[in-house]
Amino acid sequence: MRRPIVLVHGYSDEGESFRTWESVLTANGYEAEHVHLGHYVSLSNDVSIKDIAEGFDRALRTSPLLGGGEPFDAIVHSTGMLVVREWLAGTSGAAGSPDIARERRGRLRHLIGLAPATFGSPMAHKGRSWLGAMFKGRKALGPDFLEAGDQVLSGLELASAYTWDLAHRDFLAASPVYDTSSRTPYAFVFMGLDDYGFLKRAITEPGTDGTVRWAGAGFNVRKIRINLTQRDVAVRLRVDPWTNSHVPLVFLPGQNHGTILTEPSVDLQRMVLEALAVDDAAGYRRFAAAAEQSSAQALTAGKAKAWQQFIVHAVDERGDGIRDYFVQLGEVVQQRYRPLDRFSLDVHPYRDDPSYRSFHVDLDALAPERLQTLAIRIIASSGTELVGYQGFNDLDGVTLPSREVDKWDAWVAFDPDITGVRFFYPYTTTLVELVLNREPAPFEGPNRVFTFLA
Repeated sequence: MRRPIVLVHGYSDEGESFRTWESVLTANGYEAEHVHLGHYVSLSNDVSIKDIAEGFDRALRTSPLLGGGEPFDAIVHSTGMLVVREWLAGTSGAAGSPDIARERRGRLRHLIGLAPATFGSPMAHKGRSWLGAMFKGRKALGPDFLEAGDQVLSGLELASAYTWDLAHRDFLAASPVYDTSSRTPYAFVFMGLDDYGFLKRAITEPGTDGTVRWAGAGFNVRKIRINLTQRDVAVRLRVDPWTNSHVPLVFLPGQNHGTILTEPSVDLQRMVLEALAVDDAAGYRRFAAAAEQSSAQALTAGKAKAWQQFIVHAVDERGDGIRDYFVQLGEVVQQRYRPLDRFSLDVHPYRDDPSYRSFHVDLDALAPERLQTLAIRIIASSGTELVGYQGFNDLDGVTLPSREVDKWDAWVAFDPDITGVRFFYPYTTTLVELVLNREPAPFEGPNRVFTFLA
């Protein structure tokens, strides 16, 4: 007997959109009563992704067919991935209990992502505008008329604090959430290589399936911490430990964000059914190897550019966000810093907190393989002469008080032979945390923020 399977739709959608996949599953051996179409509210401004995850948990517990804690599989589309990942993190309905999290991870056996909004979508901040409310907002008359789900869209916005936090709770967790053991689900991600075509191309961006970035869908995330409060160059740069397995990211020609749900190709249907049949580590590795080969062929045939997404969060030594800063990637050639302007062509500051920024980078144009020593330039401003930022940098190797107290400007070079860190991986998201010191001014002697009267 097949395990029950739960289907979870995306933002501004409904459970009915999964009818095609319901038919595919029932035609391939699933009993109709074991295919559960989820439906949730996403267009209310007062409902968050965490609320939806808690609703998902309660729906599971009260279902006549799922309420006994039986193992199940899930196929999710777009925002549905965030709902299930939030549930897996164990925080919804359980006050963050580690035991509940372990139980959920052991219960969900397969997690299939169709064009998942793993790190949001470039369309989300457009949805938070009045124009987004006109096109996506609720049309039923009442107190929530034209509401477009601001809290959900806030979580879906590029570089949101929510997706940063969630990534730390599953992708960067101390114990694996997605590996090849029976304690966690087997995860798979399928992504279309097409966009919406000529009519909608004006509102989409390159390197997407029309809604979600290719580089923002996968699970194989890394985090780099650049701590400029440290003098020692060898410890300034740190890569967080990685406990999860490599999760297959499968690219598919002829599919976009909509058709991957409503018009799945024969190849996609076959691969999803094969993924659902994986039942051990060896089978998972075989699927991943075959998927990597087919994806490479699809990317080459489609002449797809290699995109990478960087999400940068700048904080001071207390953990408070730095809202006014500038980051520029460059290289050091003969002891001179040369900026790489292509790195900063597509930058999106998170609307609710600009200490979070998203950088979408065309690696084919950047050509990182030709770079010499990589360097990062940081300019941080406090906005007042009473307080300033400072840190160690490679201008002179010591703490450098800025000539303008409220603005710190320096570059830091990272030799891969010393750090062993690679910055560039196509079709992935890299989290970068920048840490600076924030100090009352002047930086030496009595300061102007707090003094003793004579």
